[in-house]
Amino acid sequence: MPIKERLGVVVSDKMDKTIVVSIENRITNRRYGKIVAKTKRYKVHDNTNECNVGDLVLISETRPLSKTKRWEVKEVKQKSLKLDNQGFGE
Repeated sequence: MPIKERLGVVVSDKMDKTIVVSIENRITNRRYGKIVAKTKRYKVHDNTNECNVGDLVLISETRPLSKTKRWEVKEVKQKSLKLDNQGFGE
């Protein structure tokens, strides 16, 4: 069976070596034909603590690492664009 891979956005990085990745899946309602966005959040192992909130990451399925953690970061596709507010308004 092939290893599952998903592309998502990091929504939390507050835990040590763990991030939360949100993945949006768009499906069509059978009866009405309306496109509905379903969101699922995965706890992902980040061994080097390199991911930040807003990063676009590719995750892959792995063996269970804890009670809820079954995914790991394969690569960071795009880093988030964070502005430093230190220099503004002073």
